[in-house]
This record gives sequence, C-alpha cells and structure tokens, in this order.
Amino acid sequence: MPTTKRTAKGQRQPVVAVTGAASGIGRAFVAKAASSGDFRRVVAIDDHRGDVPNVTWRVLDIRDPLLANRVSDVDVLVHLATDVALDSDPATRRAYNLRAAQTVLTACAAARVRRAILVTSAMVYGAAPDNPVPLAEDSPVAAEPDTGLVGDHLEIEALARRSLRSHPGLEVTVLRPAALVGPGIDTVITRHFEAPRLLVVKGCLPRWQFCHVDDLVSALEFAALGQVSGVVAVGSDGWLEMEQVEEASGLRRFELPAGITFGTAQRLHRLGVTPAPATDLHYVVYPWVVEATSLKTAGWKPAWTNEEALKELLELREGRHAVVGRRLSGKEATLTAAGATVAVIGTAAIVRAARRKRKL
Repeated sequence: MPTTKRTAKGQRQPVVAVTGAASGIGRAFVAKAASSGDFRRVVAIDDHRGDVPNVTWRVLDIRDPLLANRVSDVDVLVHLATDVALDSDPATRRAYNLRAAQTVLTACAAARVRRAILVTSAMVYGAAPDNPVPLAEDSPVAAEPDTGLVGDHLEIEALARRSLRSHPGLEVTVLRPAALVGPGIDTVITRHFEAPRLLVVKGCLPRWQFCHVDDLVSALEFAALGQVSGVVAVGSDGWLEMEQVEEASGLRRFELPAGITFGTAQRLHRLGVTPAPATDLHYVVYPWVVEATSLKTAGWKPAWTNEEALKELLELREGRHAVVGRRLSGKEATLTAAGATVAVIGTAAIVRAARRKRKL
C-alpha cells in the first residue's frame, strides 16, 4: 500500500474541500480522505448530494461565483469536477472545464484557501517518437493544442499559471497522471485496448505506463497534505514494452505508416465518425512515460504495477469493442472482430459517414 506521510507534529490538520465529490475520482478521494484521519474535516461539493457518509455536503454548481462563500472555512481545495467524457460536445466541454477551473481558483483566492489542487494529465508533455523514456517531471509542455481533452488540460494549466501570478498567496499544485486505469475510466487509451488489434506506427513502438485510480487518489492525499507542490507527475514505476503488452493482452499489433494513420484518423474525426481529434492518436503509438520524482521523494509509492493495471484494464474492457477511439456495436463489432480493422480504419467508416452527410 502507498505510504502516507502524516501532518507534521503540532500542525493543525487541514479542512479539505473536494469538487465533483458525488461520483468518479471525486467520490473515491472523498471516501479516502474521510477515513484517513489526516483531515480535520472533509467538505464534499457537487451539484447533487452523494452517498459518502461522515462528510459535510454542500450542493451547488461549481461554476457559481458564490463558491467563495462556501469554502471560507477550507484550508485546501481539490478540484475534480472536470468533464472528461470522450463523447461530450468539445466546445461545451471546454467551456465548462475552463469556467469551473477559473471559478475554483478565483474562489480559493477570495476565501483565502491556502492550497488548490488541479488534475490534468501527463499528456500535456506530448507524445513523440523521440521522447526520452522516461520524461523528467520538469520536461517542457509540448502537446499540440487541439479540440480534445489534451487541449482542455493545456488551457487549465495556463489558468493555473496565471493564478500564481495574480494570486501570490494561493499555492496551486497540478497533478499529471499517466494513462488512467480503473472502474469508470473511459479514455482514448482504454478504448485502444478494446480494439481487436493494437495499432502501431511503423518504425516506432510505444512504451506503456499506467496510473491506477487508487494511486491517483493516494497522490492527491499527499498533495492535499502539502507533501508535494508545483507540477507533480503520477504513475506506476517503469513501463511495459510492446512485446510485454502483446503477451499480456493476447492482442497482436497492426502496423501502418504514420501518414496513413494520422491522415485517416483526421478524416474520420472531421466526418464525426470518431470522438477524439487525430492528435490524440499520438498517445497510443508514441511514448509519454513519466517519472514521479516529487511524490517518490516525499515517500509515496504506487500500489499498482503497470502489469497489474493492464490486467485490470483488460478485465474491464470485456464486451466492449472500439476502433480509433470509436465504440462499435452489433454488426460493426462482428466485422471488426473478424479482421476488418483496416477496412474500418481506412474506408468503411469514412464511406458510411460521407454517405450520411450527402443525404442531409
């Protein structure tokens, strides 16, 4: 189990507030914080009341400016009310995520909350064939801004940097987890493993690193207790080579040239066939392994290995089928499972989408 460093002797235990507390990672962290004994009180914030007991529930829209009044008794706020759904309308999702993050940071500054914690993704480092493995925690942010979640993360981090300048009394910590795995996690990465074969770009093999939700929750606890600050990478130790992933999953690789891969993915997204922009495909074909230096220095240890996280990911994917991030069902899934991956990627989906557009 991860080692949790307790509050220093003589220091008052903090009151922690958590947004997005009724479900997902927010609920998991609230439950952990409420039972840890490290926090004086846990304030759970969401637009509806959740089911975690022994916490103080405050129901409101996280974008409401009145948030400042509801966190005036809080020492640290963990912001987890982020829309990360692949199928959300990109413009609506981004507007929500940016407004929520901005409201949280402004409210924390106004209410004199000491510390705000945000969660983005290690995807902000970018995935590239020449990335060092692993990437240092202080590596430059090199991801390409786009309409997908990576673009949202980049914008949220920009808000955090501006907040540090405009609100010098507020400490802002940003956690950047590797590819998340666990119950309820649905991403471009998890859908990649729902395909009948694993897409690979010729000439470059990915390295796989995961971050189980349990480990992200324990890392959030370290951050909430002030044991780490600034930009913090989170992930299992090391990485898996492609051969190890193939052996563990039983899935074979499917190789395509980079030009065909990304060009086709771009057309599929433009036609509305796939939910994520073509740039998201970089994260399943190029390496973006990170080193959790700050957390390890503070005494944190991941409870999950990459092998264990991959095993859970594979168990959770049962009964689901996807190609290039697009969920398939019925006849599509049958055809793909029969070996028509290349047809779905290269022609069939494009033709179907184009025909639908012409009929409109």
